[in-house]
Amino acid sequence: MSEQPFSETPLARLHRAGIAALNDAELVALLLDRGVADTAVLVRDGLPAFARRPWDSTKPPVTRRQAARVLATLELGRRLAGDRGERAPVQSPDALAFPLLARYAHHVQEVLGAIYLDAKHRVLSEREIYVGTLNSATVSTRDVLRHALDDHAAAVIVYHNHPSGDPSPSAEDLLFTQKLLAAGKVLSVEILDHLILGAGRFVSLEQRGMLRGAEGA
Repeated sequence: MSEQPFSETPLARLHRAGIAALNDAELVALLLDRGVADTAVLVRDGLPAFARRPWDSTKPPVTRRQAARVLATLELGRRLAGDRGERAPVQSPDALAFPLLARYAHHVQEVLGAIYLDAKHRVLSEREIYVGTLNSATVSTRDVLRHALDDHAAAVIVYHNHPSGDPSPSAEDLLFTQKLLAAGKVLSVEILDHLILGAGRFVSLEQRGMLRGAEGA
């Protein structure tokens, strides 16, 4: 197969038309220093499928060095997405949900974590607490609240992803939230929200009024 003329390579097009003009395969070609024909295969199922590939245990058609570049690039993107003045008070779930979506929306395992806040609702810390199977995580409210006490947090926003991509809360999600609210009340730790992350969208139990319903149950 003949090589692509330089004027039509991703690098040439980048300099001529700007980064936004490149398609997905061309962007990945720049990242991996591969031909567009090769990278088109990697992104044929879309960028979400490309991003959630288990690059840390990759096999050909990419090398270990190329896999490391992918991991580094994804992590840089996640950190940039999450860099939104984390010491400012959290005013709405959107401020936290969108960076979390960038990080967890395409995980194939369920991850549960919590964001711990001070009395003014400024972020103190964030912790991943459980990584579960494809469909579920074994969750203890005790561990969520133990970290709150360790970090001297006054409030908590808990989150987890649904690997199916559908963020609709399940009965188990609501039961866990109910238990967490009850335990938080005993320890004087306010549970502000439970965010459920799907594929490009999320559900806030607080916004839907489900948190208050769980609290009164």
